[in-house]
Amino acid sequence: MPIYNAPLRDMRFVLTEVFDYENDVASLPGYEEASLDLVDAILEEAAKFCENELQPLNLSGDEEGCHYENGVVRTPKGFKEAYDKFREAGWTSLANDPKYGGQGLPHVVGFAVEEMICSSNMAFGMYPGLTQGAYRAIERWASDDLKDLYLPKMTDGTWSGTMCLTEPHSGTDLGMIRTKAEPNDDGSYAITGTKIFISAGEHDLTENIIHLVLAKLPDAPPGIKGISLFLVPKFLPKEEGGEVVPGPSNGARCGSIEHKMGIKASSTCVMNFDNAQGWLVGDAHKGMRAMFAMMNAARLGVGMQGLGLAEVAYQNAAAYAKERIQGRSLTGTKEPEKAADSIIVHPDVRRMLLKSKSLTEGARALAYWAGMLLDRQHRHPDEAERAEADDFVALITPVIKAVFTDHGSDAANLAVQVHGGHGYIHEYGVEQFVRDARITQIYEGTNGIQALDMIGRKLPEGGGRLLRRFFHPMQDFLMENMADPEMAEFVKPLFKSFGQLQQLTLHIAQKGMADPEEAGAAATEYLRFFGLVAIGWMWARMVKVAKDKVEGDDTGFYRAKLATARFYMTRVLPETASLGLAIMAGKKPLMELEEAAF
Repeated sequence: MPIYNAPLRDMRFVLTEVFDYENDVASLPGYEEASLDLVDAILEEAAKFCENELQPLNLSGDEEGCHYENGVVRTPKGFKEAYDKFREAGWTSLANDPKYGGQGLPHVVGFAVEEMICSSNMAFGMYPGLTQGAYRAIERWASDDLKDLYLPKMTDGTWSGTMCLTEPHSGTDLGMIRTKAEPNDDGSYAITGTKIFISAGEHDLTENIIHLVLAKLPDAPPGIKGISLFLVPKFLPKEEGGEVVPGPSNGARCGSIEHKMGIKASSTCVMNFDNAQGWLVGDAHKGMRAMFAMMNAARLGVGMQGLGLAEVAYQNAAAYAKERIQGRSLTGTKEPEKAADSIIVHPDVRRMLLKSKSLTEGARALAYWAGMLLDRQHRHPDEAERAEADDFVALITPVIKAVFTDHGSDAANLAVQVHGGHGYIHEYGVEQFVRDARITQIYEGTNGIQALDMIGRKLPEGGGRLLRRFFHPMQDFLMENMADPEMAEFVKPLFKSFGQLQQLTLHIAQKGMADPEEAGAAATEYLRFFGLVAIGWMWARMVKVAKDKVEGDDTGFYRAKLATARFYMTRVLPETASLGLAIMAGKKPLMELEEAAF
């Protein structure tokens, strides 16, 4: 049976020692009551809920999966009861606007809670996670009437939400969608079409499900410029006894659920819309703008899924490595009272564990920093500060989505490897992490799409404005700490990789202007290179804190930080060298092979 213990000590370290939550977040307008003591209490309670309520359902939920019959979906045993407790405890409303019944807490707090949910039960987390994505789009783009009607119910969790984008013939290329929206006399629209791969499209956890559906109006121009976004409830709301409750069915029906590799307790649905009544969200033919509001939030959420799975996979691998005895240490017996030594004495086992540990802890710091900047983007009183934070979040979003989910998948596979044959057995739970993690690299835009977004949109935007939000402060940090002898072994390799990243960025920009395929051929390696440097910067910042606290460190926490940072700088960051060579090889090795030869 797998284990999970929320890494609260590490979360606090990032929020309060590496970064300054009190001054950078709690001081923002509207967050004055979100003190560190309050946040600490919230994280403690979230940890208890995830460890005691959600994690015990993860393995059984995977074994049972969802059940479909005549358009109705039932979630696995225990999920409905757990969701009711989740909703009643207020976990659905953490970062939502108090105007709609939310708690108005900072986004970074939501990030930390989301990480714990994904570690303990990723499939369960899909349901409230999709609702948050839909909430954000409605909050930003819908009319006040739609907000007032739907957002309170989505905030308290009695109604949930979905994103209905993909169609059987139209995945990434959304300009090809065929779902139609015909105007009704009352200002609403009749929505007709089929959507596939709709997470949480039908289930028994909430009273109503609010679908956000991409469709085309009769006068829509071709391609993505003709897409509009519509709000389509499963049940039409009605007023009853002064309360808004679900009314008649609305022609939005689940046709089937997918039988998947992983996240089996999350219903992935084919949704059929048959003249379902919907309401326009935002402007006609401007649905892509609203859709990206959902997608950007969802991509950060998927990145947190990768981080959460990496953490729980590492925990289980480390626990097993300490318990499993096989063979003796290469330097002599370490545990003579036992028939063999624990496998954690072996260098290769330690290599796997440290790779997972170093990337996970570095990724957590990068994610929480992004969350804090997201709060600055929303709340800072200075417009220039908000714009700068917005630029950084936009730049780092594809990195968080792709690099974190690649790492989540790698960490899950490493956990299986550490377990050996037992890792391949279902009851140990780590093979489920492999299956659950695999989808994170695919949905909300495959990781290849994230790489293209990085080089095609983020790098050139504003003449490199977004990049400057990252390059300039990192350059300043490195120069400030280069002369510190205690920082040298960490800063020097990072400075070298950072310099190469700058050179490769210029190279790709120049090559890409002349031939887009040159940039496309380098995209995936460039995105990973960027991510490794970004995580390296986080490790350097963690070292700067930890080195001054080692003396008198009875727990070993800060010593472990320095040792893990050293592993990252010497055994993980050097991967950038091979990535650089691959980038410089250009497109020829990829494109010269004739199609018939594949």
